Amino acid sequence: MTQMMEMPRVQTCTVTGCGYNDDGCTAFAITIGKSSSECDTFVDSAKKGGMGQAIAQVGACKKADCKHNADLECRAPGIVVGLSGDTADCLTYEHQ
Repeated sequence: MTQMMEMPRVQTCTVTGCGYNDDGCTAFAITIGKSSSECDTFVDSAKKGGMGQAIAQVGACKKADCKHNADLECRAPGIVVGLSGDTADCLTYEHQ
């Protein structure tokens, strides 16, 4: 039997152009990308969607080289998403 772990929360997201950002990330869960630390859940949209409140968690992390990643799951206590150049990135990413 697999033990359930609590997923880390998206503490802050400053990417206001994302359809899931309505005074915080309103997606139920986000995925962090493989080739960069980009938020794969980012949607470039003025239309707001999601759960209606800032409750997002990290559902999956493809950044196997991040020190917070274990078995493709984020083990950080929480993450921050923000702009890095012109992409929405996990600013908590740290290369191991």
